[in-house]
Amino acid sequence: MSRIKEAFQKGRAFIPFIICGDPDLKTTEEIVREMAKGGADLIGLCIPFSDPAAEGAAVMEAELRALRGGTTTDAVFSLTRELRRELSLPLIYRSYANVVFSYGTERFMKEAAEAGADALILPDVPFEEREEFLGAAKKHGICLISMLAPSPEKRVLAIAGDSEGFLCLLPSPDAGAGGLSEMRETAKLVRERSGIPLVIDFGEKEAEEAEEAAAFFDGLIAMPALPGQGKAEYAGAYAKRMAEAVHRVR
Repeated sequence: MSRIKEAFQKGRAFIPFIICGDPDLKTTEEIVREMAKGGADLIGLCIPFSDPAAEGAAVMEAELRALRGGTTTDAVFSLTRELRRELSLPLIYRSYANVVFSYGTERFMKEAAEAGADALILPDVPFEEREEFLGAAKKHGICLISMLAPSPEKRVLAIAGDSEGFLCLLPSPDAGAGGLSEMRETAKLVRERSGIPLVIDFGEKEAEEAEEAAAFFDGLIAMPALPGQGKAEYAGAYAKRMAEAVHRVR
């Protein structure tokens, strides 16, 4: 059984994502370990890119800081190997098509698998264009996670029926509180046809909101804004609050 499947069989999952190398890789390693101790079920590692168009201003600035600090794809692979010495929870990379292309798709997937990663999210690659990456990912056992924004029913069902690992739901960025309701309807539609776990990209939210949202989905992705001081300690406490809120929902 894959680590991802096993994680969701335990119940609803809290999935924090962090920018590797912001402010440095040593701190990133400490943050990941503290989040794992805090109760995170899966952890996302963002490989920084110079033009992360799908991200908000704060995340873009964090990725640029990481790049200016010397964080590379190979450095993230090395970090993953080090984390795998003691962590067994799923580790998911998030990056961009150009990062994979520039590294070499086949080589990227091979190195990612050997480092101990379980999956990859490419937010700038539409579902219809993922074939460019899917063959190499499958060859090396990397799960290529699909993302789904509000879409017509036919497209929703097509993506849900051909996804693996879990399906990441993206509320409309301008929908406000209505975005969550919109995704609840999408989740209901998908569950009528597919058993794939449904995860909502929750942004920078707190535990009170997490518990409410978790009732409708199988997992929550969050990317906390970490303060300049005490990043690891803050991250661990944040993970504990969020994980407890998500796990309370039955």
